[in-house]
Amino acid sequence: MNWFQNAFAALAALSVAAAPHAYAGPGMAPAANPETVGFDSDRLKLLDAYMAKVVADGKVAGMTTLLARHGRLVEFNTYGKASLASGAPMSKDAIFRVYSMSKPLTGVAMMILFEEGRWRLDDPVTRFVPQFANLKVMTGVDASGKILVEDMKRPPTMREIMSHTAGFGYGLQTVNPVDKLYREKQVLNSTSLQQMVDRTAEIPLKFQPGTAWAYSNAVDIQGYIVEKLTGESLERFMQERIFKPLRMTDTGFMVRPGAADRLAGVYDGFTKDGKLEETKELFGFTMPDYTKAPPYDMGGGGIVSTTTDYARFCQMILNKGELDGVRILSPASVELMDTNAIPKSVLVSNNGTGWERFDEATGFGLDFMVVADPRKAGSLEGKNTMSWGGAAGTWFWIDPTNDVLFVGMIQRFGGVPGDDLGSQARTLTYQALTHPEK
Repeated sequence: MNWFQNAFAALAALSVAAAPHAYAGPGMAPAANPETVGFDSDRLKLLDAYMAKVVADGKVAGMTTLLARHGRLVEFNTYGKASLASGAPMSKDAIFRVYSMSKPLTGVAMMILFEEGRWRLDDPVTRFVPQFANLKVMTGVDASGKILVEDMKRPPTMREIMSHTAGFGYGLQTVNPVDKLYREKQVLNSTSLQQMVDRTAEIPLKFQPGTAWAYSNAVDIQGYIVEKLTGESLERFMQERIFKPLRMTDTGFMVRPGAADRLAGVYDGFTKDGKLEETKELFGFTMPDYTKAPPYDMGGGGIVSTTTDYARFCQMILNKGELDGVRILSPASVELMDTNAIPKSVLVSNNGTGWERFDEATGFGLDFMVVADPRKAGSLEGKNTMSWGGAAGTWFWIDPTNDVLFVGMIQRFGGVPGDDLGSQARTLTYQALTHPEK
């Protein structure tokens, strides 16, 4: 048997029974068949078979994938188990820790306030976070490893905290001395947004604002700003202005009462023998209990959601800010989020050589990665595709040129051995879009 035959056999073996509890569906009408929206059914089997084989090979416990075009559901598949311990099959309404896929949601909260005139892109962040007025900037380390600093030439702007060009660290890795300080000061393990900001203010920036790109806790800072501007918790604001209007009923900073049994197990991919083990610790901290309210609402990575909830958010963005008669943002604001905000000098100097892959073809807008020239970037998606992913392997993209959205959910830290799932999903999806004019 060839690769496709093996994978297709895995797909057949992994078909799962319907979940025993009620499921309302994704809230979008299904396409009569893939061909009515430009896809080739036979070619789409390559996508389904590939994802099934990833599960069959034990690389992930389970998975869901959702593909939609023109607002109609093309495919919604489940594979494998939601929990290896219980043996529960993956269900279409399984709840996932989406981690950094929280960032675009927080970005939309920020843009709602932008449209209300509460802030401007080139405002200094110190207008809202005065604790950052005296930030220092790392210039290097001395022989003993001590960080050398200089004064900040100017405060970071709001545009820069929404595009990760402000210079803040994160602590997810410890290669950079600034990130080591984030880990030592337990910035991500703060007990409140105020404490998170105060601890961040004690640590130098990685670089002068606007001169480089570095993934950071800047979206948690955005969450602090939302709370400061509104006088509400980030959770309450997002529920009132985004989640409830979009009928994202299972999305929030904790699993709603009565739904804990739908939270998918999360696994560690860092084990030496390659076997999946339930994750007990993340980035040096005990895994949070998502059945309880968190110490603070972490806009950069604290949200749980379902595949269909997140697809509804993506469809709102694809519809230029509106879904089912409810408008969240104006078309111009969505376009602004979909416009690269990384300075050209930074894109050229990076040229896609770092893990972030940014260059003149692929940039970063306001809390989304954006692809201005997909063919130059070596991908098949449409121009201005917006995307990002989460630490436990979740991913999505929103393609306004082809009117396509895709949401993929797994729960494995450390990456999946072999090819990147998000990249493979793109290739296998678009090779099946044989009539994009439909």
